[in-house]
Amino acid sequence: MKTFVVENAPAAIGPYSHAVRVGNLVFCSGQTPVDPVSMKLVGETIEEQTAQVFANMTAVLEGIGLTLQNVAKTTVFLKSMRDFQGMNGVYAAAFNGHKPARSTIAVRENPLDCMVEIECIAEFPSV
Repeated sequence: MKTFVVENAPAAIGPYSHAVRVGNLVFCSGQTPVDPVSMKLVGETIEEQTAQVFANMTAVLEGIGLTLQNVAKTTVFLKSMRDFQGMNGVYAAAFNGHKPARSTIAVRENPLDCMVEIECIAEFPSV
């Protein structure tokens, strides 16, 4: 097992890594709409917050040599299912035709009280 802490992603707010590699699989911790420099939540709409989540997820993946095209599975945590459509539009644009498996779950609370958090599982290509 190898853990990763990536420079351009927001620092962890707890005792965890940005990602952990086990074999060819990479388990990425959930990303929230936090600016990696200020460490403050950004965006007042679900679209703005989802875009920041994808910027952070991309930073983590790129920091370990992967892209969103390597993502096999995501889990989306929404504060309200009323935000599904707005999140889904940004999600589809971010993946640009790639369609990983996905679960979407409504949660009552999360540590930063943001509208969305997304985690993913990606794969390093076989050599």
